[in-house]
Amino acid sequence: MPTPETATPAPAGVIHDIGYQRYQGVRLGRGYVVGSLYAHSLRTAFGLGRSAKAKIFPWLIVGIVAVVAAVLAAIRAQLGQMPLSYAQFPQTLILLILLFCAVVAPELVSRDLHSGVLPLYFARPLRRGDYALAKWGALATAAFLMLAGPLTLMFAAIAFTLDDLGAVWREFGDFAPGLAYLAIHAVVFSAVALLVASLVKRRAVAAGAIVGVFLLTTPVVGVLSVLPSRTANQLAGLASPATLVGGVGDWLFESSGDLGIGDFGPLYGLVTLALVVTCVALLLARYRKVAAQ
Repeated sequence: MPTPETATPAPAGVIHDIGYQRYQGVRLGRGYVVGSLYAHSLRTAFGLGRSAKAKIFPWLIVGIVAVVAAVLAAIRAQLGQMPLSYAQFPQTLILLILLFCAVVAPELVSRDLHSGVLPLYFARPLRRGDYALAKWGALATAAFLMLAGPLTLMFAAIAFTLDDLGAVWREFGDFAPGLAYLAIHAVVFSAVALLVASLVKRRAVAAGAIVGVFLLTTPVVGVLSVLPSRTANQLAGLASPATLVGGVGDWLFESSGDLGIGDFGPLYGLVTLALVVTCVALLLARYRKVAAQ
């Protein structure tokens, strides 16, 4: 009879080969993950790949903008001039840009916060800053395309009614500042909207908070604009993101001149840049904090 010292110990466990194989393909890495997140977020902004209900609002906004662009193109074809220039187009439809960002930004970030899926994102080779910048880039791109598409179609429709290439080139010279002004709107509004949305888990509350940030600053502009000081009147637009961007447009593109910013155009530009940088920095800090929780 074997003694305890000479007995063969029972195996602690058995490894079974059930057919799994190691991945031998190319590991695409962090850049591919960021690009995929950006593309997925851009599709989400327009409801692509989602239910029909998710497509209603963004495409309704696009449809409204397209109708406005078509009407302006028809007026230009009939009368030879438009009531709005290309550069005035985004400022006239600024409320639609605000509503678009207010609804889409919570879809991009508040949903992830509410459902608690961020640890799954960060388990991959995706940095916290990558997530925030991809979402911001997607929202800014969506807001830009929402108006740039109809504006481009309006330019194309007008270009086909012109007589020679010189006229088309002059028309393009008016069209290009409109696209640049659109980009400024998209960058500023998306930065503010995404920062606010990143602080609120409920999408409806986040949308209301975004609208509130823009609208609650408007009375400040009104008060400053009626003060007896001319300098205060010219600086009043700095108090609200909407009028701030409008001041940049008046400075760079002479879109309307309604704000009366005087010689403070460069200041409007610097404050706009500072606003974007501050919002993005706070957004990155926000996601560093979320990751640590």
